[in-house]
Amino acid sequence: MIHDNVILSYTVDLQNEQIVIHTRDQSSLKEVDIVLKEVSCHHFEHQLKGSIVLAMTVSNISSFIAGNIEILQNGKNHGWPTAYETLDELEQKLTESGYKYFNLYSSYGMNGWIVAKDLDVVKKGEEE
Repeated sequence: MIHDNVILSYTVDLQNEQIVIHTRDQSSLKEVDIVLKEVSCHHFEHQLKGSIVLAMTVSNISSFIAGNIEILQNGKNHGWPTAYETLDELEQKLTESGYKYFNLYSSYGMNGWIVAKDLDVVKKGEEE
């Protein structure tokens, strides 16, 4: 439902722990939101006008830890993404709290990842 959608914008709501990636389905021209809930942390790169979504995948927290050791070490003394002593402790905290590792892949432009508890894809006009 999001493959080949163009990213229009995204919002990071720190207070409500939510990220919404606003997209447009190029075949129907309908807008589709990718809503990530109970977000712990995120990292985006290559934000460009006309960015195209290839896929959004979900992996376990151990993949997050293994793939982001350097950024985690750089953020640790700043309490990011949370207070922890060891990477094993961080993995345990995130896993036990129900977090997942979502990866945003692009054909062009913006890509990155989000650690969150849930993801919904909402077609505009079909919100609950």
